[in-house]
Amino acid sequence: MSVRTNTVATALLYQPSAGISGDMNLAALIDLGADPAHIRRELGKLPLNGEFDLRVSKASKMGVHGTRVDVVCADQSDHRHHSNIARMIREANLDPEVTDLALSVFQHIAKAEAKIHDIDIDQVHFHEVGAIDSIVDIVGGAIALVELKWRFGIRDVLTLPIELGSGFVNCAHGRLAVPAPATQELVQGLPCLYGGVDGESTTPTGAGLLAAQVTRPDVPEPMLVRKTGYGIGHKDFASANVLRVAIIDSADAVKAPSSGQSYFHIEANIDDMPAEAFEPLAQSLFAQGADDVYFSPIIMKKSRPATCISVLCDAAHRDALADTILNESSTIGLRYKAFEKRVLERETRKIPTALGEVAIKIVTQPNGQRRWKMEHDDIVALAGESGLDYATARRRADRDIADYLNAGDDDGLEPC
Repeated sequence: MSVRTNTVATALLYQPSAGISGDMNLAALIDLGADPAHIRRELGKLPLNGEFDLRVSKASKMGVHGTRVDVVCADQSDHRHHSNIARMIREANLDPEVTDLALSVFQHIAKAEAKIHDIDIDQVHFHEVGAIDSIVDIVGGAIALVELKWRFGIRDVLTLPIELGSGFVNCAHGRLAVPAPATQELVQGLPCLYGGVDGESTTPTGAGLLAAQVTRPDVPEPMLVRKTGYGIGHKDFASANVLRVAIIDSADAVKAPSSGQSYFHIEANIDDMPAEAFEPLAQSLFAQGADDVYFSPIIMKKSRPATCISVLCDAAHRDALADTILNESSTIGLRYKAFEKRVLERETRKIPTALGEVAIKIVTQPNGQRRWKMEHDDIVALAGESGLDYATARRRADRDIADYLNAGDDDGLEPC
């Protein structure tokens, strides 16, 4: 059976068959694994004077269980300019990726409103979207999405067709046909459905979230679903008012029959762990099946020196190695990168020397030339057994191996 080539690796897939709103999005991401305590801490950086309470609870619609979010506000004001909200987000000292994503959502909504009302974007005066609950939904959603990206190595955000609803909706501009003009503008270029729900199922906030987050229009076929979250909506429709979001891998990102086994590069930036702790971490990772582990010095924001740990592995060991990093280091997140690799044809032999047997690896280059290399651990062991230093043991073994190979049919072999 052939598998269609697809460059999607790990992705977040929205399935808005009942539409999407800001609270449903945040609830679905929390149900998927985003930490409510972390979201609350980060939201506390916004200059909203603590005038809201983010309540997260378990709920269900028509037998579908998931998470529900309620934003309870002391200040019910719903009138803010786009420029004021943008300034609020920029000055909150959030993670730069969170800041960029939240600003992008509001920018998309502001552009839609500016076009509809034929005004400059700086003149856009948000009504419902400017309320505290909508700000919390959008910024909280950005915080949750960035956390999940780091935790699961999400590279793309995708969506299935978005149900927009039918009928009419009451808003600040009066009674309008569904979808609201801003929603209609925001979903341009995204797959949509109409009439599956009686009422407004996708709000301007929900449409703005997808417009800012979706990175590509296609969905991989086939796909492997890794985890699913359900955001329970507040409205009651004839069908379950639930937003389903899944973390997926394209099947060929996990196993590609045309090119053999797939591989992953796991990375984490660490700036708060003692240097002595890295060696036992590397040993644990090798014991868990890592093909390679290495460390790179880096400079993070605010000029903080740090270490980037990199782990190379096959798909079968990816999750176990990621768990080891999260369990045995101080990092709170990591990222995956799927990649292919090309390796030379190789074989391993045991060669007798005056010190004892030494394993060598023989590889064949594309031009047909062959070369060999001794196994380091064997030399270390023989040096200890013979009472020699490593350099002396290596020179003697190297000479004996070369003589052995040249005396046989392998005189064309060259040492690495």
